[in-house]
Amino acid sequence: MSSILGWILIIFGGGLSLILCLFMILSMIGMILYKIYRKIRYHASLYD
Repeated sequence: MSSILGWILIIFGGGLSLILCLFMILSMIGMILYKIYRKIRYHASLYD
């Protein structure tokens, strides 16, 4: 019984960490694309 609970926790924790990792990667890509868009459209600094 405890072995089943252990596997459930491992699968849940792995899935949650995968979702968080993908969210961080997509957020960084989105932020970079937004900064490039502002640079092209409004001539804003990339460092603001």
